[in-house]
Amino acid sequence: MSTTATMRPVREELVRVQYAEPALVAGYAEDHAGWGPTARYHHSRRHAIDQILDGCPGGDLLDVGCGPGMMVRHLLDTRPGDFRITACDQSPAMIDAVAARTGTEVRLSVGDIQEMPFTDRQFDVVLAMGVLEYTDAALALHEVARVTRPGGLVVATMLNPKSPYRLFEWGVFWPARRTLGALERAVGVPPSRRHGARRTGIVALTPRRLRELLWRAGLQPEEIIAYDVTATVPPFDRLVRRWDRSWRAHPETTIARGAKRWLGTGYLIAARRL
Repeated sequence: MSTTATMRPVREELVRVQYAEPALVAGYAEDHAGWGPTARYHHSRRHAIDQILDGCPGGDLLDVGCGPGMMVRHLLDTRPGDFRITACDQSPAMIDAVAARTGTEVRLSVGDIQEMPFTDRQFDVVLAMGVLEYTDAALALHEVARVTRPGGLVVATMLNPKSPYRLFEWGVFWPARRTLGALERAVGVPPSRRHGARRTGIVALTPRRLRELLWRAGLQPEEIIAYDVTATVPPFDRLVRRWDRSWRAHPETTIARGAKRWLGTGYLIAARRL
């Protein structure tokens, strides 16, 4: 059996268990609040998506990999009546959270982005935020293209693996925490007090690679926006966020389309269905 074949079930299980329980879902939703780096990331991403959707008059919108429905709630509040929204996630616990957050205002569906329970050409807009990193991006984008109407808008987001933040976080910070946790375990430190970093199953793609996959799926890339633009790295970013809170009032300072794009910890590509 190939290495890829043996690794895929392990990765799928890592992804599945992360948000299978209501407590984990609640923790994810809480990450959107406050003033820390995670809240800044989500706030910045939402602002970037708002800029793309400003040019969209409305229609049938799918948020696939919707999580607990933070973006869905935001659209209901800021664009009332513009979109007929469907929220889809592979985690039933996430969909329960969306239902609690939105009531009967949206259509809810439990489903995998790689095999969605929707008909061809069903949506005018498809948002795939924070989901492609956890799946086979090529398969997922072909499914996204299948359910999008010709000329329809697709917004795909991705963690930026070449940003200084991600390079340091994944190459230095997380490994250091795992090493420290192993040492603490060896000397008898209680589990609740040990350092660590959970395995996530994330596979992040460069903008060039994501554009290529979009083209192959029949989606024409139109615009790239980097978000959560920052020159700090973990754990120093947490110290910076304690006193620099301007990003919430001025989210436009956290995104970039030009030379500063490489500093974005994440990016989005807006594309059209051919």
